Amino acid sequence: MEMRTTIIIPNYNGLHFMEQCFESLKKQTIKDFKVLVVDNGSSDGSVEWLREHEIPSIFLSENTGFPGAVNAGIRAADTPYVILLNNDTAVAPGYVEALEEAIGRSKKIFSVSSRQIQMHEPSLMDDAGDMYSVLGWAYQRGVGQPVKRYEKARRVFAACAAAGIYRREVFDRIGLFDEMHFAYLEDIDIGYRARLYGYENIYCPEAVVYHVGSGTSGSKYNSFKVRLAARNNIYLNYKNMPGWQIALNSPFLLAGILVKYAFFVKIGFGKDYLSGLLEGIRTRKKCMRVPDLQGRLKEELIIQAELFFGTCLYVYEFSRRQMAKVRK
Repeated sequence: MEMRTTIIIPNYNGLHFMEQCFESLKKQTIKDFKVLVVDNGSSDGSVEWLREHEIPSIFLSENTGFPGAVNAGIRAADTPYVILLNNDTAVAPGYVEALEEAIGRSKKIFSVSSRQIQMHEPSLMDDAGDMYSVLGWAYQRGVGQPVKRYEKARRVFAACAAAGIYRREVFDRIGLFDEMHFAYLEDIDIGYRARLYGYENIYCPEAVVYHVGSGTSGSKYNSFKVRLAARNNIYLNYKNMPGWQIALNSPFLLAGILVKYAFFVKIGFGKDYLSGLLEGIRTRKKCMRVPDLQGRLKEELIIQAELFFGTCLYVYEFSRRQMAKVRK
């Protein structure tokens, strides 16, 4: 049977995650897939471990960030689909089969997001597809919510690249992950770009993966992550939103920035957030904007409606999490 999928695993000093990740891949209900590790200049023994276990790998001389690593893997892949899989994961036996079945339902599907469950709290979701809001906030749909609430397939704004599948031929049309991002929001960016080209991103609850989260960066908030996410948020809007949409959304985007700045000041990362914003503004013109496309206005209007919906969904899920904390 012809192999349809290459699983690309980016790695940077993630040796301590390797065994668990690869053991789970050995238990898949289908075996006809390829595995390719792209090592980002690790210094923790990962290179030696990969060579010792004869795992197909690309060894980069330096850390090119998440987009650089997965792009190298996508260029090297020769299968119709590629799964991008973080090393801090363990996938359920039907994971690959479910993703292949979901993406195969329509040529218009660019990516499929898996049902990510918190590794250390398996009753709670980690991600049920990524969403975006008119405030300029990207977030993990379902994070911190009970797993049982996310059992239905649906369209999402973008697939989470920690454990999603992508139609490889679409990259030839829309471009690869933006390496200017280095880390954070590159999956929202490419999902947004695919939407403008008329493709869909969906969530597949049958594709289950257990995810540690922040396995490489090490924590939910740190100086590096706050600065890059702030910078990349500027890139994301500049590249994908046309002038009319930026003008329409500017009051909401500004409000989102002010709220986030206040939050990061409170937890000690205000200067990092501001530094990232300023860097993004200064360097935004180095980004490649999505070109004018036939039918793009229709997609822009649909996306605009989804940005408002995404804001409502964020408020709803945030409120549920807060109420759950109060009840505890």
